[in-house]
Amino acid sequence: MDGATSDSDLLAHISELVDEEKRLRAAHHGLTGEDRQRLETVERQLDQYWDLLRQRRAREEFGENPDDAKERPVNEVEGYLQ
Repeated sequence: MDGATSDSDLLAHISELVDEEKRLRAAHHGLTGEDRQRLETVERQLDQYWDLLRQRRAREEFGENPDDAKERPVNEVEGYLQ
């Protein structure tokens, strides 16, 4: 996502990813290797987008430009406590 992404765009994308995550987890036949990989990708993307949304909201709260928030690498945001 680029710096011109709005909170509503982020929330819409997060919602799509959450729906996909739920669909993958609900697979009654078990996850294929490809499904497991996709689930891991979705989980990493969710971590990044939630982090970006939090950054945007924090910047806005403190009178800064939310568009200056930057997507951080997966390895940086995965270790955060939620």
